[in-house]
Amino acid sequence: MKSMARPRHGSPNTIVIKLGTSSIVHETTHQPLLSTLSGLVETVVQLRELGHKVVLVSSGAIGVGLKRMEMASKPKSLSGKQALAAIGQGRLIALWDNLFGQLGQPIAQVLLTRGDISDRTRYLNAVNTFKELLSLGVVPIVNENDTVSVSEIKFGDNDTLSAITSSMIHADYLFLLTDVDSLYTTNPRKDPTAKRIEEVSSIATIRSQVSTTTLGSNLGTGGMETKLIAAEIATAAGVTTVITSSKDPKAIFRILEYNNALRSGRASPAPGPAADPPRAAERPPHTLFKPSPTPLRDLKAWTSHTLHPAGTVIVDGGAHHVLARRESGGRLLAAGVRGVRGAFASGQAVRIAVRRAPASAAPGGGGSDAADAHEAERAREAYLRGGETQPGTPVLPADASLASSISTIDDLLGSSVVADLGGGDTTPSVPTKTLPEEDHVVLDGGRDESEDWELEEVGRGLANYNSAQITRVKGLKSSQIAQVLGYADSEYVVENVTIRVPP
Repeated sequence: MKSMARPRHGSPNTIVIKLGTSSIVHETTHQPLLSTLSGLVETVVQLRELGHKVVLVSSGAIGVGLKRMEMASKPKSLSGKQALAAIGQGRLIALWDNLFGQLGQPIAQVLLTRGDISDRTRYLNAVNTFKELLSLGVVPIVNENDTVSVSEIKFGDNDTLSAITSSMIHADYLFLLTDVDSLYTTNPRKDPTAKRIEEVSSIATIRSQVSTTTLGSNLGTGGMETKLIAAEIATAAGVTTVITSSKDPKAIFRILEYNNALRSGRASPAPGPAADPPRAAERPPHTLFKPSPTPLRDLKAWTSHTLHPAGTVIVDGGAHHVLARRESGGRLLAAGVRGVRGAFASGQAVRIAVRRAPASAAPGGGGSDAADAHEAERAREAYLRGGETQPGTPVLPADASLASSISTIDDLLGSSVVADLGGGDTTPSVPTKTLPEEDHVVLDGGRDESEDWELEEVGRGLANYNSAQITRVKGLKSSQIAQVLGYADSEYVVENVTIRVPP
């Protein structure tokens, strides 16, 4: 078929295809949708014949388990769902093996939880397994291991799992096959005025333009919001992400061909003449999310999306501004730390949070944009100097818009907090009280995150010191770390920081 021909000027890609429960089993009868499954199997095999490497992320274990046990709906208890997943997963993989086996295509079952890849060694083992399977010409079929998953280690839904899988194997494309053929401004099944969105460059921007309140099916866990979350994860890792209909799996060929032609400048919005083969066909229905031009490297992607953070490191506005710059290398100096929440060990993932003051905490309004910019620059300079500010300089709040209306830190936090921070001088003195260093100790120091302050998570990273140690060196210059702790493994307290929320 012409639509299945190798795309002109195209090269073999690594492709992840995610199929949801509602596309695998009927929502009420729970019978397998064999026509959809067979069409997808044919598509995957033909993609393999064209030289592409394909990973399939398949939901449906609980749905198949419901049919086997002749149950009408999912149980509410976690153990009930896990039991059904155990019953259904074997039958689901047998179904896939049967369908792929008809065309001679070997498959492999890969069951994951977030806990399986939260350890760096186990994560790399999973990556290497994927690479070996793909090099052998096998199609890995991935699902969450629902039998053992609990909320702390669940991916949440297979949209997220497919995005993380795409990041792990450095896929070129992630296809999210769903019951609609694109992302729309509203639910097209209920609103006839809903408009299709063909291309998305900024997911943050598109969130304000679309309604994502539609939920998934009775069997599934996701809706359009989970698709946006998945697209956010995948595109940040450099993966082109596509939402299209599961009812026509062979549309994947047309989408690949169209976008390959578009990149080479040969595509046009309207079909070209029949005698003009270089022109691409009419655009097939789909929404394409453009990958980030500066994708996260592997370690940052792993830190940002696969780890369950064990605690929080609170930073000031200056540190936030610097960490948001690519040239910072994602390394946090002790000078920018203002507090610690939770107990964590060295090497564990932590949230990076910024102090925010509610509007009610500020007496009066914010200053001018010029004043805000000036204060933000002062904060950045102070942070880069390792906390070496001049005596009498007040601690700058993370929200720069408040800075111009506050003459001293006393005006906002009160004298007791200032005393804990070392008064108006932001160069802290070395603590004289010896503090225990066990990982389980939680110390909040000066507690600048008082009831008047709110915290906003802006990123994640890997701690170089445990929570008690970071508490002891917070606000200090890097040269003082060894003096306080007796050693200094690194001048940075957190590394591989990925900032999700820019200043």
